[in-house]
Amino acid sequence: MFSSSGMADGSGMFKVHQTIGSVLCCKCGIPMQPNAANMCVKCLSSEVDITEGLLKRLVLVHCPECESYLQPPRSWVKLQLESKELLTFCLKKLQKNFNSSKVRLVHAEFIWTEPHSRRVKVKVKVQKEVINGAILEQAYTVEYVQQEHMCESCSRVQANPDQWVAAVQLRQHVSHRRTFFYLEQLILKHGAAASAIRIKQMEQGIDFFFSNRSHGVKFVEFVGKVAPARSRSDKQLVSHDPKSNNYNYKYTFSVELSPICREDLICLPPKVAVSLGNIGPIVICTKVTNSIALLDPFTLRHCFLDADQYWRTSFKSLLTSRQLVEYIVLDMEFISSEVTIGGTKYRLAEAQVARVSDFGKNDTIFNIKTHLGHLLNPGDNALGYDLYGANSNDMELDKYKGHIPEAILIKKSYEEKRQKKRGKPRSWKLKSLEMEVDDRKLDQDKMLSEYEQFLKDLEENPDMRFNISLYRNKEYQPSEMASVTDGDELPSVPLDELLADLDLSGGEDEDEEDDMTE
Repeated sequence: MFSSSGMADGSGMFKVHQTIGSVLCCKCGIPMQPNAANMCVKCLSSEVDITEGLLKRLVLVHCPECESYLQPPRSWVKLQLESKELLTFCLKKLQKNFNSSKVRLVHAEFIWTEPHSRRVKVKVKVQKEVINGAILEQAYTVEYVQQEHMCESCSRVQANPDQWVAAVQLRQHVSHRRTFFYLEQLILKHGAAASAIRIKQMEQGIDFFFSNRSHGVKFVEFVGKVAPARSRSDKQLVSHDPKSNNYNYKYTFSVELSPICREDLICLPPKVAVSLGNIGPIVICTKVTNSIALLDPFTLRHCFLDADQYWRTSFKSLLTSRQLVEYIVLDMEFISSEVTIGGTKYRLAEAQVARVSDFGKNDTIFNIKTHLGHLLNPGDNALGYDLYGANSNDMELDKYKGHIPEAILIKKSYEEKRQKKRGKPRSWKLKSLEMEVDDRKLDQDKMLSEYEQFLKDLEENPDMRFNISLYRNKEYQPSEMASVTDGDELPSVPLDELLADLDLSGGEDEDEEDDMTE
């Protein structure tokens, strides 16, 4: 009878266990598995050192100001300590040495060192073919010494902070800064201002200073891709060396953003309306990217106006979001079914509305047509433009008197529900650029109120959140009572849209200096 160990599982056939023979090491005589050299690993390592001739100490040129490393001949790369990018950067310096010594890299990892030691240690494991084709694997440590040397841009800043080469002056001639709040988030997400040596907040815009003209040109191109803008450039001679025929210039780029903003009410000039298929002439700006999205609130016709088309006529808004008036909806009667235009839902309806400010004073009621039938119900509050009491000097608008409604609703208002949550922190936050601010020229209270309105717009509009990064607020503690009483239909940012705010520095003091705003 065969034992059960000699039977294959479930097959009933006899299985022969294969044994591996062993030989004695020719040096020390211990039994071992046979190999081409007939030597054990210890004896083979004592006979042959495959790390001989390999570099074990190298120099990394490091800029202490911007935490970047020199990549010969002249480029600088920003790398974090113990990151994958830094490990790849270190191993590239060994690659030529590996090829000449005919060794193969198997594994590499960092060995922890004190951050102030100015040493980066990497444990490297390599393989090489040795005696009679036997392959030996061996590990050794490579030490990189950080040699402190400021990069060209940082040395310029240290010598003279105003020693910039290219300046980009970003301007928008409107009475608010909501466009710049949104543009700031786009710049942060795409790292467009990473090479800026200085950023200064001005009264009607932001100034960006660069140490290289190409950086300024690249930034101007980025702005043109995310906003309808036009630019012009100029240069000023700083110095001239007649012997070498070298000229040093300072370059200035003036970038003007379109004054048309989201939620603005526009009366299109006749030529523009005809070129867009006789839309309007009263239209609402629903979205601004590198083109302007326009919607006719009475017919739901939709069109796009690119930057070139706009700057040929360069018309202005009839009314802006700062002139919105609060209305209360008294009655709604739907005209059409719900439709989706440009990714947003709309529904035409006849609405009976009254101004909130008129309550208790008069009985003025307006019967208007609105595109917000999918959102509004009787009893809801809405924000809109009061054309009945507006004092407008638009020549084109005067031609359509008698055919213009008394009010045009723009969006639903959640102000009453937000009163309950006033003072409570949000579950999310935004990062901001490090900018120099002149408090004497800027109204801080006005800026804070506009920034708060920008945060509310982000909560209400998922399309705006799509292109920017929102981070979890560590200070936020959800309350069960708040979720029961305040969460009724109030727009908020879903938790799955938030990113974890990683701090790679690991220091509490640096956490405090990190420029975060709610």
